[in-house]
Amino acid sequence: MGFIDEIKNKAKKDKKTIVLPESDDIRMLEAASKVLNEGIANIILVGDERDIKTKANGLNLDNATFIDPKSCDELDSYVELFVKLRGHKGLSESSARAMLLENPLYFGVALVKSKVAHGMVAGAINSTSDVLRASLQILGTNKDSKLVSSFFVMVVPNCSYGENGVFIFSDCGLVQNPNSEELASIAIDSAKSFKALVNKEPIVAMLSHSTKGSAKHADIDKIIQATQIAQQLNPNLAIDGEFQLDAAIVPSIGKSKAPNSNIAGNANVLIFPDLDAGNIGYKLVQRLANAESYGPITQGISAPVNDLSRGCSSEDIIGVIAITALQAQQQGE
Repeated sequence: MGFIDEIKNKAKKDKKTIVLPESDDIRMLEAASKVLNEGIANIILVGDERDIKTKANGLNLDNATFIDPKSCDELDSYVELFVKLRGHKGLSESSARAMLLENPLYFGVALVKSKVAHGMVAGAINSTSDVLRASLQILGTNKDSKLVSSFFVMVVPNCSYGENGVFIFSDCGLVQNPNSEELASIAIDSAKSFKALVNKEPIVAMLSHSTKGSAKHADIDKIIQATQIAQQLNPNLAIDGEFQLDAAIVPSIGKSKAPNSNIAGNANVLIFPDLDAGNIGYKLVQRLANAESYGPITQGISAPVNDLSRGCSSEDIIGVIAITALQAQQQGE
């Protein structure tokens, strides 16, 4: 059984409700229909039911819940909630109402905050910054996280490295140039995400163009400091660095380049030094190794909200919905 099939099966055991605010996109509707048919999650679609079903062009959405902000009986309570959260930033009642009525992302997040939904998936037609802005303004960060970051689950076919070809790559979609403290936080949160989704022990490698002092540069110092901070914050975490990629995942090279490290050659969670490296790295693996990639999945938000690539397929969306449902299970949402 493949990774995403296992995630789907876990999601089915404790079915959660996921809101999809981008109901104008046919890929979202295709994904919603399949998710409902397979029993992976309950689905809320934001918008007018008649308009959505017309757009769906015959797709079976009979078991979906439709909530139109314009006719929602709870709109006033969502407006009150939004003003309570953002009034100190100058948000007026009229502005809050307009945002909830006119921007489905804000309305979707309000449903999550109000426990009507357990999580949200968006980004097929909206930018990452738009999705996260709405999420952070209403939901905020998790009390155990220092910042919001993202990761990709990479499933590499015919691969013996990592957890039989399964890796988490982070951060590949959000934090541009993390400092040492931020990088340590990303590493710790990514390890938790790996444990939650893969149900295996995370082995974390802090990546660089150097392995254990083979080069000297301020960029390398950042990785070394981040590793030390993560080790101090979580002494039980299996983490080490700095490593070149081959030293991190190939046992023979790890043994040769870092013979005193138990992490070298065995890593399944790869932490990239910055967004450039992470984004390039995941796309190289996705395209050249024909790997499945699921994400960017967010971590650090107080409830599961996940972004999509605007080039995503309906199958990609299904995978992210299943992951979001599993995150909701793990968070007790």
